[in-house]
Amino acid sequence: MPYDSESSNPDSRARRVRGRALVALAALAPTALAGWLVWQAMSSPGSQDNKPPKVLPLPSRSAPSALPGAGTATVTVTASSTPGGTPGTPGSPSAPDASKDGAKNGSGAGPLAGKTVVIDPGHNPNNFRHTEEINRPVDIGTNKKECDTTGTDTNDGYTEAEFTLDVSHRIRAILEKQGAKVVFTHDGDRTFGPCVDERARIGNQAKADAVVSVHADGADEGQRGFHVILPAKVKGGAADTAPIVGPSRELGVRIAGKFVQDTGMNASNYVGDGTALDTRSDLGGLNLSKVPKVFIECGNMRDSRDSALLKSADWHQKAAQGIADGIMAFLGG
Repeated sequence: MPYDSESSNPDSRARRVRGRALVALAALAPTALAGWLVWQAMSSPGSQDNKPPKVLPLPSRSAPSALPGAGTATVTVTASSTPGGTPGTPGSPSAPDASKDGAKNGSGAGPLAGKTVVIDPGHNPNNFRHTEEINRPVDIGTNKKECDTTGTDTNDGYTEAEFTLDVSHRIRAILEKQGAKVVFTHDGDRTFGPCVDERARIGNQAKADAVVSVHADGADEGQRGFHVILPAKVKGGAADTAPIVGPSRELGVRIAGKFVQDTGMNASNYVGDGTALDTRSDLGGLNLSKVPKVFIECGNMRDSRDSALLKSADWHQKAAQGIADGIMAFLGG
């Protein structure tokens, strides 16, 4: 989700400049940061502070033996794990099919039985054919924004919309095996969209226990790592996030911690001041939500090292596991 899309923020340029200045600082204590994220992901619900400490000792009970530097990852990408089997070739890696494992959508027993999770794959592969429709402004409570955007892509053309759908399919497979009912906002089967207000409405109507919008960023080369976007406290029109700010933050912290564990990727070195968390008041999908919801930017598609991971089927599975593990930790599964 690039900065000129639904994720754009009026102060994004200032954030980028500040982020560059923090790269060196973030590199000094990546292990401590990862340790804090892992510790938070494993702690009991409601135990998170409002402002996470930047440096805490790495808990030996849960920490990986080695964690990468700021914005780096430890996954090795090979030709066989790249979409299409050829490095640099855009494509859509195949995701596991939960139905083949006997897991019906929310009908089986498991630790998440009775829970509903909405997965929101960012953008739509068909949006670029419908620019007039997706540019139509919609009301997000505090102001109006475009219905949707095309999303970003890697320098060789692998699109964010393809990435988000594949990772979302993998998340669904994992959660359904745990007994959850999983609802998608779309499955690439629509001509465009849905618009950001409808994406929020789908989660609300499902009375979801958790909603996660899956994205990848489109920042500058050298800006690396993932971050989770949390809703700010806003009120205006149909937007009133006060009831969901707390639980959404807990959901986001748990996803961030599990994402570090399962992917080896560190927090963004350009957004969130090294915490992997970013609070936003300008996203319709968050402003209009009545249930706990976060966005995750899984990496930067325009950075050569991050994009290699984002095109890897093996890494897609790690990312899906991290997101699903975070959801399960939040829901007590």
